[in-house]
Amino acid sequence: MSVQYNSNSVPATWRYSGNQIKRWRTKANVSRDELAAAANYSPDTIKSMEQGVRMPTSRALDAADELCGAEGLLSAAKEYVKREPFPPRAQDYMLYEQQAISLWWYEVALIPGLLQTDGYARRLIGNHWPPVDEETVEERIAARMERQQLLSSKPPVACSFVVFEAALRAPQVDVAQLLWLVGAGRLNGVSLQVLPFARATSTALMGPMVLLETRDRERFAYSTGQSFSQLTADPEIVSSHAERFSMIRMEALGRAESAEFIERMAREL
Repeated sequence: MSVQYNSNSVPATWRYSGNQIKRWRTKANVSRDELAAAANYSPDTIKSMEQGVRMPTSRALDAADELCGAEGLLSAAKEYVKREPFPPRAQDYMLYEQQAISLWWYEVALIPGLLQTDGYARRLIGNHWPPVDEETVEERIAARMERQQLLSSKPPVACSFVVFEAALRAPQVDVAQLLWLVGAGRLNGVSLQVLPFARATSTALMGPMVLLETRDRERFAYSTGQSFSQLTADPEIVSSHAERFSMIRMEALGRAESAEFIERMAREL
């Protein structure tokens, strides 16, 4: 199985509800301009909702329901059409992460999501481009913090993280984030290693990756870029990612050395 996403992916509930708005509006002979005026939106905003690229809001659904005589059928969608806590291209991965019994994660430029403080996550998500609204920022931060329950789950999930030094020296990283990493590295089942600049090989510069195994013994590899992500169970790809992770891990500092390295960085800030 290999699933690829791009930045145009949107939740199916958005597309379905938007399509229903358009169908009911057309059936009732209500123009887009009329619906826009009733919902206090621009016609372009209504169009984007009908196309599924924007979340149909409660206001739009209620206005469409009343204008089109849908007798509550459109308004009922409010219970199902909600803002997704994760970007569309990451949602399938998040489902498998919740089922993980072991996880291996390598990051080149960012602190792994499972190890981020609220402050660090806020600096990243709040400066997203293209920008997202404040409500989305708060929901994504909350979702990211909730994911970290994996680190203290029972039975413990075996987590191995390797972080390139560049990620630790990024301007978004503060003392609180560094000290949180040290503490996380001491949790039961968690291994945290640092790959210093001096030990980086070309293999380590090829980008981030996550490998995980689920309770059903399924193995997945997940890789991301600026506008794409790939989640795959292809044995050849999973194997090549595992070999790459092993090579990077061998070059990284040990757990104790890594903790000392990070603590030293925190003292220097």
